[in-house]
Amino acid sequence: MPELPEVETVRRGLAPALEGHVLKHVNAKRPDLRVAFPARFAERLRGRQVVRIRRRAKYLLLDLDSGESLIVHLGMSGRMTIHGYDAPLRPGRFHNKAPEDGSGNGKHDHVVFETEEGTRIVFTDHRRFGLMTLVDTGTLDEDELFKGLGPEPLDDAFMPAVLSAALKGKKTPIKAALLDQRVVAGLGNIYVCEALFRARISPKRLARTVAGERAERLVPAIKSVLKEAIAAGGSSLRDYAHADGELGYFQHRFQVYDREGKPCPGSDCKGTIKRFVQSGRSTFYCPSCQK
Repeated sequence: MPELPEVETVRRGLAPALEGHVLKHVNAKRPDLRVAFPARFAERLRGRQVVRIRRRAKYLLLDLDSGESLIVHLGMSGRMTIHGYDAPLRPGRFHNKAPEDGSGNGKHDHVVFETEEGTRIVFTDHRRFGLMTLVDTGTLDEDELFKGLGPEPLDDAFMPAVLSAALKGKKTPIKAALLDQRVVAGLGNIYVCEALFRARISPKRLARTVAGERAERLVPAIKSVLKEAIAAGGSSLRDYAHADGELGYFQHRFQVYDREGKPCPGSDCKGTIKRFVQSGRSTFYCPSCQK
């Protein structure tokens, strides 16, 4: 599933093509993704100007001049790709085959947006775990999707004291606590593994014991790994790609994630990266230097 850096990369890629532009045509080619589209979905989007594009946790928010916001979640495999106004709908790769996905005509191209300039944005989702819905912009914080979400980890307000307060008394492992969107919004498995390694904190450590001095190390580690991942365009694992179709490359900088059996990259450590399953997800860490 795309995590915060991937969603932020998509947001930045979509902004020049959508912000300030009018959605001249919207084609919802099916009635649902993981849940049904709201009533008159395409009709409510047509003719609306996109005032701005934001991100909250792992969601994209397109604020419209109608006072509504289009909420987009990419799910496990969703992509939003941009095609220039002069780009034709692409044929399939092979003769007599179905058009390729991402063209706007592909089997898994479920929603196609076109601006007044003719720029086309195609939402493709092979597994249909993505989500699109419309909510009044003024009530977004009260919506079930956002109610109770924790702070944004890249906001200045996210400080060690804030994390310490959220972890106080928690008996769950710190890895599970950081994946809880009520503690901090937008973090996922990859970047939690990487941040815990940078902070030299074991993913098995009880969350309540991280409050205080360890939180002083962990918060900067979270911020730095997210910023570096965004600068690298995110991590391309399986289906993720930028809005222009290019791939991210932060996966080449992983220090522990998906590196089971390899030497710890710590300069003063001779340990080996281990993998174990935690809350149904693979956790990677160095037991020698993460305590």
